[in-house]
Amino acid sequence: MAALAGPALSRPEAPMPSWTVHAAQRRAAMALTAPATLLLVALLLGPAMLVLVLSFTNASLGLGGMTFVGLGNYARMLTDPGFATSLRNTALYVAIVVPASIGLGLAAAILIERVSVFGSFYRAAYFLPVAATLVALSTAWEAILHPSFGLANMALGLVGIGPIRFLSDPATALYTLAGIGIWQLVGFNMILFLAGLSSIPEELYEAAAIDGADRGLKRFLLVTWPMLAPVTLFATVMTIIRGFSVFETVVVLTEGGPMRSTTVILYTFYEEGFRYFRAGYASAIAVSFFLFVTTLSLLQMRLAEPRRTRNGGAAS
Repeated sequence: MAALAGPALSRPEAPMPSWTVHAAQRRAAMALTAPATLLLVALLLGPAMLVLVLSFTNASLGLGGMTFVGLGNYARMLTDPGFATSLRNTALYVAIVVPASIGLGLAAAILIERVSVFGSFYRAAYFLPVAATLVALSTAWEAILHPSFGLANMALGLVGIGPIRFLSDPATALYTLAGIGIWQLVGFNMILFLAGLSSIPEELYEAAAIDGADRGLKRFLLVTWPMLAPVTLFATVMTIIRGFSVFETVVVLTEGGPMRSTTVILYTFYEEGFRYFRAGYASAIAVSFFLFVTTLSLLQMRLAEPRRTRNGGAAS
């Protein structure tokens, strides 16, 4: 009887408290994420903090010792003629590239969306400069724009125009680089606008047709352009950031010349850090550039948030 009653009288094992389970899950999560966290700190956060610290010093690569100079490097940026020149060149480059690449990208997206034949081919052709390596493309442009045997001057010669020194003349070098930048960014903006066009409800076009805006500019201004406002804002901010980040074409094609007419911000950072070895000043330029890009990104999110809120409220 005792043997028979034994199993019936045994009590089930009590469950673990919930706080113990959560603590065990947290420990397991920390153990699993520790390698990625360490890599993040070592490869991203650590170097970023080092650059920030160096920006407050007069550190020089190859020379021992450094002293704390506070905001001296940042104050120097305000009075440095070389940095002022690079800032002016970069601003002019951005002022040319941003509106042209956005306008041409929008036009290309609208035309490609209406083309039923070879649409995929046009998408790939326009997007190729974005996907390809910019250094290799810059080398190809160097051959095309060569003053003696370049294809551009050969084509101009057929219509009686003499050779143009696209990259060796201070009056044309920066505008030539801006043209290359437009050529590269049109495909990037085209993809963004194509995504925006595909998300516009067809019912809006039908309603606009009832009001008399069935085609042409009226339809674009009444329906297409307002609905593309979030995409346009995002494309503008991203194009500005990429415009201020121009570097590869300058290094490959002009090296900041002639007569510093194509020296831009990132090329000045490269020169200060890796040619003149002024690590402290170069770090200050890098930190300032990072703050500028971060500010643009936060501004874009701030401006886009009210529209997302309105759209969410309307949907609910």
